[in-house]
Amino acid sequence: MTTLLSRRDLALVAFSGWMARRSTAQGPSGTIRLPLRTRVELFKGSDVWEEVRLVREIPVAETAVIICDMWDKHWCAGATRRVGELVRKMAPAIARARERGIPIIHSPSETMEFYKDYPQRKRILEIPRVDAPAPIPLPEPKLPIDDSDGGCDTPGDAFYTAWKRQHPGLTIGDADVISDQGAEVYCFLRHKGIGHLLVMGVHTNMCILNRTFAIKQMTRWGIRCILVRDLTDTMYDPHDRPFVSHEEGTELVVRHIEKHWCPSTTSGELLAAVRGG
Repeated sequence: MTTLLSRRDLALVAFSGWMARRSTAQGPSGTIRLPLRTRVELFKGSDVWEEVRLVREIPVAETAVIICDMWDKHWCAGATRRVGELVRKMAPAIARARERGIPIIHSPSETMEFYKDYPQRKRILEIPRVDAPAPIPLPEPKLPIDDSDGGCDTPGDAFYTAWKRQHPGLTIGDADVISDQGAEVYCFLRHKGIGHLLVMGVHTNMCILNRTFAIKQMTRWGIRCILVRDLTDTMYDPHDRPFVSHEEGTELVVRHIEKHWCPSTTSGELLAAVRGG
């Protein structure tokens, strides 16, 4: 464990030092004071976790938002409905972050053909390539829910590729970028001197954790991720273990992420922070 922590600390220090050497004149100025929630196993090995809240001051110029797999349609009708509900909450948070100068990365996986002629897609492809660092070796604890059957809570729905683009309710700004590849996103973050990534979208137990541009991989590359926990959802059917409501299943996965991967915040806290409140 000591070796793993040492390697992780070294990677974070190296990345922070690289960012500090960049000129902040190229990006927005100021900081945001963002409330965060995380969890600590007070006595190691006890599996008893305490909720911890703190406020982190983050430079605006070193922060970006990534929107994960907010597709126009999902193969699971329940998931499609909940994405539509999330869009209405997500859109104002994205707009305000954009106004503050925080870059917005749209990552609707498997839809890049739709966006191939968008300037926002071409822009990220023009960024010079850099090699990602050796990944920090981190354990992968088991999820607290059973999603082995796909996690759909709509009876009778079966998998098919339903998505063609991002949900049209989310605006793609002129200065935004579009990518579903972790290497491209990492190059963009390095190019901009960004080390903090606000993650929103779906689904916590699948894409939010496992996409190459999402929490696990970015954390292993030394990027400090923050999950916006009320702007996400989970593929979970209450008929499966641990037999709780869909909302409780989502909260269990959010807590899992807070324990093992990164802290979280809320859209209200984010809005207040970017407004300076």
